[in-house]
Amino acid sequence: MRKVIGIGETVLDIIFKNGKPIEAVPGGSTFNGIVSLGRAGINTTFISETGNDRVGEYVRNFLKENNVDTSDINVYPESKSPISLAFLDEKNNADYIFYRDQNRDHMDFTYPEINRDDIIVFGSFYAVNPALRPQVAGLLEYAQSRGAIIYYDVNYRPAHRNDVMKITPNLIDNLEFADIVRGSREDFAELYKKDSAERVYRAETSFYCKRLIYTDGPDPVTVFSDGGFHKEYPMPATETVSTIGAGDNFNAGFIYGLIKYGVTRDDIERGLTEDMWDKLIGCAADFSADCCKDIFNYISKEFGKQLALDN
Repeated sequence: MRKVIGIGETVLDIIFKNGKPIEAVPGGSTFNGIVSLGRAGINTTFISETGNDRVGEYVRNFLKENNVDTSDINVYPESKSPISLAFLDEKNNADYIFYRDQNRDHMDFTYPEINRDDIIVFGSFYAVNPALRPQVAGLLEYAQSRGAIIYYDVNYRPAHRNDVMKITPNLIDNLEFADIVRGSREDFAELYKKDSAERVYRAETSFYCKRLIYTDGPDPVTVFSDGGFHKEYPMPATETVSTIGAGDNFNAGFIYGLIKYGVTRDDIERGLTEDMWDKLIGCAADFSADCCKDIFNYISKEFGKQLALDN
């Protein structure tokens, strides 16, 4: 059975609306998508770390309850688990403040079993952080050698605006490893000072990876791929309660589609058909829309059960 392996941080998101905390949910960029895939019946593993505290225990138990293998999560006895404060504005978009244990900025892990056509998903500052680079690059090299599909979510936030020059070599490295790259207009505006999908693809990413998914909130998604393929996909109108996990669940839906429709690495390298792109972006949009209907960072359990039955 194919599996999805995510690598990233775990965070407890404390969510504020109108200046008051309204919910606390486990989160993290890759984490959110992995939980949704677990709920959808996909075989999932998460590589990460937590502190040996009540927050860390809560996060690990939450993963297990959502069918995610936690055997590759390290528990550090003398560090605190990260926390973020997420402040929702009038459009339910979030502004963040992060609190991390500065004494713990590296990670030790053993590689899980990776087979051909398994899918690796990674992204955010975690993926370019110089302190974590040896571990992340080592995993990507191993995954590539094993024939896995590598999905990279750029997810670069304004909080790291001043680090762009420092992380650029790692960013380029990630683009070269990736079979598929997904990034938002905001991500690329921070990195490249460009807010056009075509300019980003032609000038910045196509040399390293031929497949780019460019998202722009509720506006159409733009896809560029091999052989000059280019298409825009309108996103469905959605009544949003929170957009915190929208992009993460877009990734999860796309990856769910890769498995549902039996897409292999060979298929990707040959070039996906327009019909297949339509199906994959459709799955991505469905996951993202369902996530936005509630305060939580993932698809609902009910939606996940239906997907698991259909798969």
